[in-house]
Amino acid sequence: MKQYLLVGILFLFTATSYAKIRLPNILGSNMVLQQKSTTKLWGWAEPGEKIKITTSWDNKVSENVADGNAKWQIDIQTPQAGGPYSITLQGNNKIVLENILIGEVWVCSGQSNMEWSYNQGITSIKDEFSQLNTRNIRLFNIPKTTSQTPQDNNEGNWSVCDSNAIKNFSAVGYYFGKHLNEDLDVPIGLIGSNWGGTPAEVWTPEELVNNNTVLKEGATNNKPTAWWPVSPGYAYNAMIAPLVNYKIAGTIWYQGESNKETASTYTELINTMVGSWRKAWNKEFPFYYVQIAPFRYERHGVGALLREAQAKNLTTKNTGMVVISDLVTDTLNIHPTNKKDVGLRLANLALVETYGLKKDAHKSPMFKSLTIKDKEAILDFDYATSGLVLKGDQPKELFIAGADKVFYPATVKIKGNQLLVSNKQVKAPVAVRYQFSNTGIGNIFTKNNLPMAPFRTDNWEIDTSPLK
Repeated sequence: MKQYLLVGILFLFTATSYAKIRLPNILGSNMVLQQKSTTKLWGWAEPGEKIKITTSWDNKVSENVADGNAKWQIDIQTPQAGGPYSITLQGNNKIVLENILIGEVWVCSGQSNMEWSYNQGITSIKDEFSQLNTRNIRLFNIPKTTSQTPQDNNEGNWSVCDSNAIKNFSAVGYYFGKHLNEDLDVPIGLIGSNWGGTPAEVWTPEELVNNNTVLKEGATNNKPTAWWPVSPGYAYNAMIAPLVNYKIAGTIWYQGESNKETASTYTELINTMVGSWRKAWNKEFPFYYVQIAPFRYERHGVGALLREAQAKNLTTKNTGMVVISDLVTDTLNIHPTNKKDVGLRLANLALVETYGLKKDAHKSPMFKSLTIKDKEAILDFDYATSGLVLKGDQPKELFIAGADKVFYPATVKIKGNQLLVSNKQVKAPVAVRYQFSNTGIGNIFTKNNLPMAPFRTDNWEIDTSPLK
C-alpha cells in the first residue's frame, strides 16, 4: 500500500511540476542572446497549456502550446546589440526575465587550460577587477557533470561579470570575451563548459566514437580515473547537449594534452566532434582552438605528434588555430600561466575571420612547401606576408637532415617569407624540422610578433619511447 501511495505522490508531483511554465537554466535573467538572429526560447509546461512571450525590445507577442510531452518552443527575433531588455512569459504562471543583453555568444570548452581561472592561480585576472563594471560581459559556468544519455537541462545560471563571478571562470574565455567586447563594442555572453583532464572523446557523442573502429580503439587508451570522465559522450551529454537550442556565434577550444598518446586518431576525432556539435546546433559555426604548449611529457615525441595532428584540423572549414609556444616559460608546468595572450590571439582570430575586422596579424606562419637547391633547403610559408624575423643570433629548435635521417642543428637565412636552411654536414638535404619535440620553443616570428607553428617536412617514424 505504501508503495502505491508513493507512486501516487510522485505522479501528482510530476503532473503539478509541469502545470507551470518551466525554463532550462540557460534561459534566465542576465543572459546574452545572439544578436540579429532567430532565437529559440523553450521549456516545459502542462500539455496543451498556451505560452505567450513578450519581448521588450519590440513589444512583440509570440505564442505556442505545450505538446503532449509537456514541451514547448517559440522562435523570437533578436535586434542588433543592445539592452538591457526583458522577456515576459505568461501561461498558468508568469515569468519575467530581466537585465537581458543582446550581443555575441561564445562557448568556451576543453580541459584544464581552458578551465584554469583566478581561483586556480591565474592571478593576472585581479588586474581586471576595477574595470569589469565598464564591460557588458555575462558568464554562464556549467558545473562538472556527466550523463550516459543526452540531457535537456544542466545546472548553472547567468551572472554579470563582476569580481566575484570571474574568479571561477575560464581566464582564457574571459580574455577572449574582453577583447571582443572592446573591439566590437557589443555585449558578450560566455558559456564555460570545460573539465580538466578530459580527453576529447568525452565531448563527442558516444555513438560516433563507438561506431568508428579507429576512434573506438583510440578511446581504449583513456584509462579510468576518479577525477574526470573518460567514457565517450559523458561530458557531451551533460554539458553540451543541453545548450544546442541556444543560439551561439561560435566556440573556442583548448584541449589535447589528455589525447597525447593517440595523436594518430586525434585529427579524425576532433573533426568528428566539431561536426557533431555543428549538426546539433544546425550551424557551421567557427571553431577556434589552441595548439598545446611545450611540456615535458613522460614519452618522447608525443607532444610534437599531437601538435601536428591539431594543425591538420585546419583543413576543416571555418576553423582556426593559435600557436602559443612563445608564451611558455616553464616546460615542467602543463598549465602555462599566461592566459591573457592566449585569449587575445583567439579573439584576433575571431575578430578577423568571423567579424571581418582588420588586424595586423592573426595567424601564425604555417609550413607550406619545401624545395631543395644544391645544399640548401628552401621553405615557404603561409600567413607570413609581413615577413619573418629571427629573434637572436642563431635559430633554436631548427634541424636539417639528409637521407640518413640524422638531424643536425641548422643555420638559417631569411628572405621575406622564406627560410633558407642548411648545415655543412648535410650535403644533400632531405628534411627539415622546427620545434618538433615535446619541449621545443623556437625563435622565428612574423614581423607582427606571432610565432611560427611547429612543423616537419618528413613523415619518418617518431620515437615515442619513455623518457629515461
